[in-house]
Amino acid sequence: SGGRAPSFFSPRCFSCDTKMVRGPRKHLKRLNAPKHWMLDKLSGVFAPRPSTGPHKLRECLPLVVFIRNRLKYALTYHEVKMILKQRQVFVDGRVRTDTTFPAGFMDVISIPKTNEYFRLVYDVKGRFAVHPITVEESKFKLGRVMSRGIGAKAMPYIVLHDGRTVPYADPAIDVNDTVKINLETGRVEEFIKFEAGVTVMAIRGRNNGRVGHIVSTERHPGSYDIVHVKDVLGHTFATRLGNVFVIGRGGSAKPLVSLPKGKGVKLTIAEERDRRLQEKAKANA
Repeated sequence: SGGRAPSFFSPRCFSCDTKMVRGPRKHLKRLNAPKHWMLDKLSGVFAPRPSTGPHKLRECLPLVVFIRNRLKYALTYHEVKMILKQRQVFVDGRVRTDTTFPAGFMDVISIPKTNEYFRLVYDVKGRFAVHPITVEESKFKLGRVMSRGIGAKAMPYIVLHDGRTVPYADPAIDVNDTVKINLETGRVEEFIKFEAGVTVMAIRGRNNGRVGHIVSTERHPGSYDIVHVKDVLGHTFATRLGNVFVIGRGGSAKPLVSLPKGKGVKLTIAEERDRRLQEKAKANA
């Protein structure tokens, strides 16, 4: 007391005056935005920060990015806001008016006014593809079972990857299985067990977007279990068990959902070049 105030460069100044910010973060710098949004660097300092919702910040696509940057239905953020406020866009059958609502993997985005329906799935480069689907396919979605438990009054339930809680699910459904959800009723129509031979899509990691069938699973107690997957060309890759999402029963059966261009088969740079040249030759012929 009575002493001189600490100078700007004294350690005491920094220890006393530095404070943590209060509350959640409300901004997102453009350079820190997920790369799969494919935002250019020079159009501003900030990017739209997704609202809290069913999908994680780095694993979602805000509606403003989908409508403005993918579909090109708007030029500015304000125009997207006007479209959504007219209640023209549905996500999984529900009207969404939040411009930064986080749509994610397997979500169905519907625009009835233009009679268009899209499902968010990854291409082989790990980006959300603008994948149009039919009206029949827009009536359901797939959900990965993240956990199961017993609720109040002994009610069994399962929790899906998009945050849904489904009560009174089939007792045979287990973690890592996939369920087919009717978007109108919210009920489980069918489910696929996680086992060797089923068709899966990698939804995280370096193999994001690749599709194949499970060859084997390695158990590593205390660490990450590893899944070995083989695609239709015979190429194999390995990833964590938590990175794969069952989309079909395997064998000759088709996946329950349609796949974007490439069908989840990743090509090398040379194979991509050869295919591009073949398509160019066909076009010129």
